[in-house]
Amino acid sequence: MKIALIGYGKMGKTIEKLAAIQGHEIVLKINRENAKELTIENLKKADVAIEFSTPNAVVDNILLCLQAQVPIVIGTTAWSSHKNEIEDKCNTLNGAMLAASNFSLGVNLFFELNHKLAQLMAPYQQYKISLGEIHHTAKLDAPSGTAITLADEILSQNKAYLNWENQEKTEKDILPIHSIRLPDVPGTHEIKYTSNEDIIEIKHTAMNREGFAIGAMIAAAWIIGKKGVFKMKDVLNLGEHPF
Repeated sequence: MKIALIGYGKMGKTIEKLAAIQGHEIVLKINRENAKELTIENLKKADVAIEFSTPNAVVDNILLCLQAQVPIVIGTTAWSSHKNEIEDKCNTLNGAMLAASNFSLGVNLFFELNHKLAQLMAPYQQYKISLGEIHHTAKLDAPSGTAITLADEILSQNKAYLNWENQEKTEKDILPIHSIRLPDVPGTHEIKYTSNEDIIEIKHTAMNREGFAIGAMIAAAWIIGKKGVFKMKDVLNLGEHPF
């Protein structure tokens, strides 16, 4: 597999290391210093692009890959305001893209657990819900894309909450997300249901960044030769909700 690696931070370097071990080739490696090398001509050398850049650059990077007819796997978050526009462009150009707030296989299973727990707990309004997430200090967005995915799923199942907010205190109708940034931590997400009598909680803790890189590589291999807009559910064959 020939890979165009767009973004060369900690995740990009982890993917590069994993690709070498698996016998894949990085044919294009883009960072801030050589951003001008991200051209349609250079992209066409790759079978697939993996994008872990920044929220400011990601939309242009996706569009360029679609124009080059190179399928793209997108790990950058905080560009949801452009989601519909980009997906329409992908379908118009008969391209292929897969965006995920988190590529970890464990986190995607955690998404399904969150859905089921939210569904089970919805009738029991005595439980107040809160969501916490911890990431490294270099992470640009807060809350994380993963936390937003978890929160949106809870909102879809529990009508007692109208929205989420990134805050510590709990207000009526608002699902609080508490974001913490610490040096050199891969990521933790925790959901709590608290009543006067007990606490029910689920938690996912990443041990390292390799889990995210492995998932991104699996998605990259899967999307080659396909057309359309996809999710990690498609890669893992989870269906809409397996439970």
